[in-house]
Amino acid sequence: MKKLFLMILALGLASSLPAQTLPDVGIENQSGETVSTKSLIGGKPMIISFWSTTCKPCIMELNAINEQLEEWREEADFEVVAISTDDSRSVGRARAMTRGNGWEFICLYDKNQEFKRAMQVSLTPHTFVVDADGKIVYSHSGYTPGSEAELFEKIKSLGKQ
Repeated sequence: MKKLFLMILALGLASSLPAQTLPDVGIENQSGETVSTKSLIGGKPMIISFWSTTCKPCIMELNAINEQLEEWREEADFEVVAISTDDSRSVGRARAMTRGNGWEFICLYDKNQEFKRAMQVSLTPHTFVVDADGKIVYSHSGYTPGSEAELFEKIKSLGKQ
């Protein structure tokens, strides 16, 4: 009983804490230039997905998002940002994969994994929904086909607030 009470108390406190905001970390864009993650905050919500070239569920999720993106953007104004966690030895492969898959969203490369650590990502795929002010409002690890629809529902709900 005491454990249950403490768990409920901890959940209550956690829900009253302010939302985590997007950290400021330098990562590379497709051209190899360093950009600030804070520069991603552009007054509209976004989906941020951490992935790697060796993670099949990651690629499945990003392909599924890419397939729906045009239709989704007719209903909501938002961005999708794919963050590769491949290190400096395999970042070239990640860059080639993003071009080869024809992903129609922002692709960035966290080859030192600083952004990954700052966002407390331990496994990929790990996906976040961030509101227009840069506050993280949703976090999910793993992928099952169809779960990308939940991300879009979170994006649409941000427009209704």
